[in-house]
Amino acid sequence: MERFIEFILNHYIYCIALAVVTYLLIQEFFDAAFKKFSKITPLNAVTKMNESDAIIIDVREATDFSQSHIEQAINAPLSKLGDYLKKISEHKNKPVLVTCQNGTRSLSAAKLLTKEGFEHVFVINGGMQAWEEDYKLPVKLSNKK
Repeated sequence: MERFIEFILNHYIYCIALAVVTYLLIQEFFDAAFKKFSKITPLNAVTKMNESDAIIIDVREATDFSQSHIEQAINAPLSKLGDYLKKISEHKNKPVLVTCQNGTRSLSAAKLLTKEGFEHVFVINGGMQAWEEDYKLPVKLSNKK
C-alpha cells in the first residue's frame, strides 16, 4: 500500500489524467446507454421522410442553409433552437430528422429536442456533407450566385 501511495505521489499527473479519462469514458457510456435519439444514414432518412410525415430541422446558420438545404427543411440554428421550439412543438409525436454541416451540432440539437419532449428524434449521420457529397442526394439550391 505504501508503494501505491508513493507511486501516486511521484506520478500525480498520470493519476489525474487516468481519473479524468475514466470519468469521461463512464460519462460517454451512460450518454450512449440512455440517449433517446438515434443516428440514421441519409438513405434511411429519405426512407423515413417517404414513409411518415417527418420534419427536417437544419441547425446550420442561415448563410449555410440558404446555399443548399434539404427540401422542406426548417432552418433553426443551434444557437437559436430554443426560440424555435414553440414553433415546432406541435410536431412532438412526429419523426424529427436533425441535420447540420457534418453531424456534430445535430447531436447537441437532438439532446435538446429529446429533453423538450420530442419522442422520435433522428440525427442524420455525416450531416449535409454526407447528404450531398457521399450519397449525392438532392438539395434545394439558392438562386443567388
